[in-house]
Amino acid sequence: MKDIGRMIAFLFFLLAGIVLGTALGRLCAGVGFLSWLSYNMSVGFGIGSPVVLDLIVFKLSLGFELSVNAAQILSVIAALIIYNKTCKGL
Repeated sequence: MKDIGRMIAFLFFLLAGIVLGTALGRLCAGVGFLSWLSYNMSVGFGIGSPVVLDLIVFKLSLGFELSVNAAQILSVIAALIIYNKTCKGL
């Protein structure tokens, strides 16, 4: 039961870091000296035209894109540090 609590807390802090970093990156996009936080890298396949598997009866389209900005990386690192400090007793 202790491991489940730690895993839920870890996922919460990880998701909070991702969401906060996304919002922070979008907010800093127009600000002059903070615009580097919105620097974005995308990796994926089938983004413009997805990979299509046509089996006559049904079609399956596949595509995947992972987009990460600098603010997300910093906020996830901060969230994991906070997780380590706060969840030692769980």
